[in-house]
Amino acid sequence: MNKVGQSEVRVDGYDKATGRTKYYEDRMPADALYVRIKHAEKAHAIVRSIDTAAALAIPGVVKVLTCFDVPDITFPTAGHPWSMDPGHQDVADRKLLNTHVRYWGDDIAVVIADNEVAAMQGVRALTVEYEELPFVLDVQKAMEDGAPQLHERFPNNILKHTSNRFGDYQSAIKEEGLIKVEGWYETPTVQHCHIENHGCYAYEENGRIVVVSSTQIPHIIRRVVGQALGRPWGDIRVIKPYIGGGFGNKQDALYEPLCAWCTTQMGGRCVRIDCSREETFVSNRVRHAIRFHIITWLKKDGTIAARKVECFSNQGAYASHGHSIVAKAMGSFHQHYPCPNMEEDSYTVFTNKPAAGAMRGYGMPQASFADESNIDECAHAVGMDPMEFRRLNIMPKGYKDNFSGNVNYYDTYRECMKKGAEIIDYERKMKEYQHQSGPVRRGIGLATFWYNTAVYPISLETSSNRMLLNLDGTVTMQCGETEIGQGADTAYAQMTAQAIGLKSYKDVHVVSCQDTDITPTGLGAYASRQTYVAGFSIKQTAEQLKEKILSYACEVTRQAVANMDITDGNIIRKGDGQVLMSLKELAMTAQYNPVHSEHITAESTYTIRNNAYSFGCTFAEVEVDIEMCKTKLIRIVNVHDCGNLINPALAEAQVHGGMSMAIGYGLSEQLIFDEKTGRPLNNNLLDYKLSTFMDHPNLEAYFIENPEPTSPFGTKALGEPPACSGAPAIRNAILNATGVAINQNPINPHVLFAQFSKAGLINDPWKEKEG
Repeated sequence: MNKVGQSEVRVDGYDKATGRTKYYEDRMPADALYVRIKHAEKAHAIVRSIDTAAALAIPGVVKVLTCFDVPDITFPTAGHPWSMDPGHQDVADRKLLNTHVRYWGDDIAVVIADNEVAAMQGVRALTVEYEELPFVLDVQKAMEDGAPQLHERFPNNILKHTSNRFGDYQSAIKEEGLIKVEGWYETPTVQHCHIENHGCYAYEENGRIVVVSSTQIPHIIRRVVGQALGRPWGDIRVIKPYIGGGFGNKQDALYEPLCAWCTTQMGGRCVRIDCSREETFVSNRVRHAIRFHIITWLKKDGTIAARKVECFSNQGAYASHGHSIVAKAMGSFHQHYPCPNMEEDSYTVFTNKPAAGAMRGYGMPQASFADESNIDECAHAVGMDPMEFRRLNIMPKGYKDNFSGNVNYYDTYRECMKKGAEIIDYERKMKEYQHQSGPVRRGIGLATFWYNTAVYPISLETSSNRMLLNLDGTVTMQCGETEIGQGADTAYAQMTAQAIGLKSYKDVHVVSCQDTDITPTGLGAYASRQTYVAGFSIKQTAEQLKEKILSYACEVTRQAVANMDITDGNIIRKGDGQVLMSLKELAMTAQYNPVHSEHITAESTYTIRNNAYSFGCTFAEVEVDIEMCKTKLIRIVNVHDCGNLINPALAEAQVHGGMSMAIGYGLSEQLIFDEKTGRPLNNNLLDYKLSTFMDHPNLEAYFIENPEPTSPFGTKALGEPPACSGAPAIRNAILNATGVAINQNPINPHVLFAQFSKAGLINDPWKEKEG
């Protein structure tokens, strides 16, 4: 019986529901010292001095360390696998604490105290002397000659510029009769808002540093901590317990290096760094704000003749994941809607904003908003239905990307759109909403997306796995691909049970809390890679374990290995299905055999050299109150092709979570900065308008299961795709309801008021009064 494809209960469900699950703070030693960080209150400055006397005089304060005390080592923080090629390594551009302040919130000192109150009081007591410098927040202004420079080795603040050229764009646009559709599209800075803030603690043991952290990438954190402290990587041990969400924010070395260094300054005593929500908003990572300029040239029949795309990514103060986000965004355009003549350029630019890093979708929510907004405008320009225009131009079956090697094996886009259109009654509603008047109008919108699975060939893709046969016939499994709340451990259990031939996924004990001393190397949770990538090492290791089991069974049963198999936890003879012995009997016999004792285990590493397309679409129905400048989301439907579903219930939950984030991205969420000071104005959950269940209609998730040929279990990306197409679908629904194309998100009442006023749908009473 298949163990995959079933909606099984999560393996960690009971413990999480009953509160028994241990997160990093639950494991904290009672005597840990508190570390609190002094964040700069300037957007751009040089720290000239820090007076620590008043802080040291506070009872309970043990030590103050400043930016003048840290090792003179710059290090990278991005959670990418290491590359032996120096030109392919992440940018090392920050120290543990910084004298050159590059954004409001930069880390300049720490206070270590016996208790949290003393540590916080100590931070407030520090007196800092700054030499203020001019700052820049806008991505294109930062590129201008004479703009404030953040990093000396990156002139005009350009971290990197890359481009793609296909065909001959300049010649193609000279064709007579082409229709030009041009627009600028703006996406905002947002934050992940996972439930558990980032935190970690560290101590020394036997000459090594142990870091316990809420991280998505324990093995990568070990390397970065070693780099930051100038220590051999083997000196570092990282333990990842259960974590309360990450969405990419914890795919970065946030405060693990600083925490590790602090323990060395305290003689190895345990020290803890717990981020407040305000710190998480600003001093962790944010999603890149990307500005797009798109020119699309159309033939009268609706086909795309040529396209020009420019992408300007606001990196903030430090490189973090850097250019990889906007490079992926740029690369999506020529794959999503292939055309023979394209020019694509992308720029990643430093500004005096918080460092931007990985966030669910990794550049694709931004690209999807711009691309799908422009595509809807193209459909209107040639008088075509938006879905029909997409059917005409979208990636066809058989398309192959020469860089990634990805192949579109099915006509998935059209299958997904067809299913979604039937579910939401698209064609009828498009006609019904076509000629509306009055202050309250309805509209329906569509947006599509594609997503890669994992990161090959951009960087290393590897997965290691260890399995051991327990004496009761169950199997313990370890891997480095981390559970961060998405249900990966349950999927791993199901795949392992099927690959070995166990009776139930409950017969697999997944070791969820990774420890770099004992957990096989894995790169962690990102790029929607876990189920796809871990599937390779799970399948390979399971086959090796199975071979060892059957080889030992050969000694006991005298049956040839080729004549035996494992089914439902029993060793059977293939010819007649006779049960020869249970796995429990085999394990006990092997362990306690006085002649040949063996603890049966298997471990292997699989280097993945494949990638896979994941596809889907969103349909959104809205009601727009023009006079009140309000949008009510009435219905939203997602349809995904993520290959075979390992666990349909978990898949649906993943989609619901991504749809929720997409709704916030489309309608409410935005981190706002004071243009005069660079200070964040809404770095808290009171002022930051995070969408809640009160802003959601019923979330509807549907699937097209086209098995992925490159995957051992036929599955591919689902973690990030649901966050990609929701915002542009909402935007396009508003366009179809009102006729107003809004090219920025979030589309909140302030934006609607400005755009509706400009379009003449409403009158500004204040302007009338002034007139």
